[in-house]
Amino acid sequence: MNVLIRMTFVAALSMAGSVAAADFARSKRLICAPVEAMDCMAGAECIKGNPDDIGAPAFMRIDFAGKAIAGPGRTTPIKHMETAASQVLLQGTEVGYAWALALDRSSGKFSATLTNREGTFVLFGSCTPL
Repeated sequence: MNVLIRMTFVAALSMAGSVAAADFARSKRLICAPVEAMDCMAGAECIKGNPDDIGAPAFMRIDFAGKAIAGPGRTTPIKHMETAASQVLLQGTEVGYAWALALDRSSGKFSATLTNREGTFVLFGSCTPL
């Protein structure tokens, strides 16, 4: 996958954290940092690396009220949000990719994916309130 698509993916998805469950009531903005990344394609082993290896920014912001995830050069709308007792699920689309992010309400840790017909990027990280 090319670098522009990877940067867009990460800008859209890099969220995570260590926060109390009350901070995920969707009333606070979060700052998130990816710490692990994988690049996966059908028929091949996933390549593990640092988020920087796939063009992920060092930090991203989740704005629940504004329904957006923002990175240094790009903002993507959150098209679907679902809050459960243990997690917050976010979904959207960006430049031909579907993305999803699952945020643990008690630890602030997250898993995120960006996928298209060619493959999937996976990020793991953490968030904290701004």
